[in-house]
Amino acid sequence: MSTKKLLVMYVFCLPMILAAQAPVLFEPGLISTHGQFGLSISPDGNHAAWVHSNGGRDTIFLMESKKVKGRWSKPVAMSFSAKEGWKDIDPMFTPDGSQLIFQSTRPVPGKPERKGFDIWAVKKSGDQFGEPYHLGNMLNTDSSESFASVAKDGSMYFMKANEQGIGNSDIYTAEFSDGSYQAPVNFGKPVNTTFRESNPFISPDEDYLIYFSDDSTGFGEVDLYVTFKQQGRWTIPQNLGGSINTATAEFCPFVHKGEDRLYFARHTRNAKRFIEDIFYYENASALLAKLKQTAKLP
Repeated sequence: MSTKKLLVMYVFCLPMILAAQAPVLFEPGLISTHGQFGLSISPDGNHAAWVHSNGGRDTIFLMESKKVKGRWSKPVAMSFSAKEGWKDIDPMFTPDGSQLIFQSTRPVPGKPERKGFDIWAVKKSGDQFGEPYHLGNMLNTDSSESFASVAKDGSMYFMKANEQGIGNSDIYTAEFSDGSYQAPVNFGKPVNTTFRESNPFISPDEDYLIYFSDDSTGFGEVDLYVTFKQQGRWTIPQNLGGSINTATAEFCPFVHKGEDRLYFARHTRNAKRFIEDIFYYENASALLAKLKQTAKLP
């Protein structure tokens, strides 16, 4: 069969392949044990970090696992996390793998009154981490900031609990210039709405953004959406569809380019606790390419 015919068949069958595909539970019994969310994996694919919640939000800290001979090691608490008296959430490796960004309620130098989440970072050398450092009070405020991801040029995208924003929480962005982060700017429409927008994962090249919204037209409590940058503008957000989103809640998206996987968390409520695990969706690039074909500018 000719290459041209094979290509035609692939394009014709791609929608059916994507529709039939279902997300897979990530490392069940080892990493996913019904109390985890917020996975990030280093660019080389050998170091994983995530949030251990035990189904609640009263005690949350960061865990890690290293890949040894192709298999993930027994998870352990990260050396700088699991400290009594504060919470750590939403780890995210930078595109070059040199740092891990996360958010914490740990004490902020010079701001003893601050109680919410601030954005911190920790440098990585080999497979070891140094001491966390605060990313400054131009970026962080007395409102909580969470789920930060970083593009190749250092630009940061994150959620901020609104003081005067569009909705209950919005997505913000901040440029990295002259060695520090500049004042955050509300990402604006068409992404931010009167609904709740959060958990922004920016692609390293800043050509797409995946995030969650509790838009009432979605499949469930919160759904994952994507917007693409075209002609210097962002397209109208598109729901990632029923292969990923369900009647429950999908959140904490992360795309590993080398693995071509979209990772995310999903939870359901059980009395006062959550049952939450990490899932992945294969062929993330094909899913995004399909959605990009129908993306429209506002």
